[in-house]
Amino acid sequence: MIKTSLSILLDDFKDAVKDLIPIILVVTFFQTAVIRSIPDNLTSIITGLLIVAIGLALFIRGLELGIFPIGESLAINFAKKGSFFWLLLFAFTIGFATTIAEPALIAIADKAAAISNGKIDAILLRLTVAASVGFAITLGVFRILRGDPIQYYIITGYILVVTITFFAPHEIIGLAYDSGGVTTSTVTVPLVTALGIGLASSIKGRNPVIDGFGLIAFASLTPMIFVQLYGIFVYAYLPDAAENFISIGEAVKETVELTSQFDPWEILWDLMIVIRDVTPILAVIFFFQYLIIRKPIAGLHKIITGIVLVILGLYAFILGLEMGLFPIGETIAFQLTEMQNNLLIYLFGFLIGFSTTMAEPALLAIAIKAEEVSKGKINQSTLRISVALGVAIGIALGAYRIVAGDQIYYYIIAGYILVIMMTWFAPRYIIPIAYDSGGVTTSTVTVPLVAALGLGLAQHIEGRDPLVDGFGMIAFASLFPILTVMGYGIYATFKAEKESS
Repeated sequence: MIKTSLSILLDDFKDAVKDLIPIILVVTFFQTAVIRSIPDNLTSIITGLLIVAIGLALFIRGLELGIFPIGESLAINFAKKGSFFWLLLFAFTIGFATTIAEPALIAIADKAAAISNGKIDAILLRLTVAASVGFAITLGVFRILRGDPIQYYIITGYILVVTITFFAPHEIIGLAYDSGGVTTSTVTVPLVTALGIGLASSIKGRNPVIDGFGLIAFASLTPMIFVQLYGIFVYAYLPDAAENFISIGEAVKETVELTSQFDPWEILWDLMIVIRDVTPILAVIFFFQYLIIRKPIAGLHKIITGIVLVILGLYAFILGLEMGLFPIGETIAFQLTEMQNNLLIYLFGFLIGFSTTMAEPALLAIAIKAEEVSKGKINQSTLRISVALGVAIGIALGAYRIVAGDQIYYYIIAGYILVIMMTWFAPRYIIPIAYDSGGVTTSTVTVPLVAALGLGLAQHIEGRDPLVDGFGMIAFASLFPILTVMGYGIYATFKAEKESS
């Protein structure tokens, strides 16, 4: 038993190392060929990447043992109980609880508060986004219960986003679009995905692939609406706060300095932070399981083992990133913006977007589930490559948008129109997964690097405002994977039809 478990973990570790190779190649190329310097903390970087691989292996094993089973079990039990009220309340609570402590959201909210001179309140912004995600998951569950096609909801949401954009202040638009990409955490994605698939599997007439996916898409869409409404209120009625502007250079420098200093107490503190982030999710799960459903959890010891592995894996993953990838990645992004070579910036954005997405745990989780429930119709590797390509294109185009000084909503509206057009041609089974893919690409790995690149560009280009122009790249990274995944579905269908004819 132990030997088998170790063998599985070793295989997961090997897969994780393979996923990290693109990141290593990109960072090595830019550090040696472009920046032309060897980082001082090379040993720390290598150690950090190994820890990331270990973390990924533990995380994936924990998903299989704990998160996926408990999510599907809850959905099935709620369906059997037949109480729509409690199911919808659970959906809202899990959405709110998992988002309010989301590290990527905290990072973006703090940066927004800092560069807006305090006009945007970080806590209020987080509460707004968390409430929107709670509403989103509730709406997504409601859709599964009704069996409605997801595209009707998503397209309506796009229309709302665009309509509100015309009334929202320029300072909030990029941030609002970005907020849709930072709401789905590494733990939330697999849990919510399992919830949707479990619910669709337990309701007669529902298809796990067509109906089960899509909850993440809702969680990525509604924050854009809620945050723009928040911005309209803030900029219309609230006075300016005290000056507390910080430069992006200072922020990156502080990040590098902080992440290069490690001590046992800091490591323990970081572990406690991960536990804190996961605790609201566990509290919601166990509350509804024991007080509402009132049934013991089957295979509780295995579930607990899985949850512990997820916590340890996520902690190791973040620790490894802080030791290696974050400092060097943010430094490269900052140095490239100072070099003022736009082509290098676009290339870095493209390559770092592709490589970090391939190592994104949330994407890996949803790809595994997509391949499983589609019975191999969707290949997880091809899906991940399609998503990574979309992120790469999105970040490169987002960087170009900042350099050109164009308004973000022109690009986003054009992207939405493309999504709507492709929705009518894409096979039904790929549509919910495509919509979901936009929400799982900007999580633990991608957000800090993309934010540093975007804000750094806006800081160093004359005439750009970091608040207006610096945000928005995460939105690009969330939008374009929808297009590339739909393109993958259209191509796969065309190829299958051609081979069968």
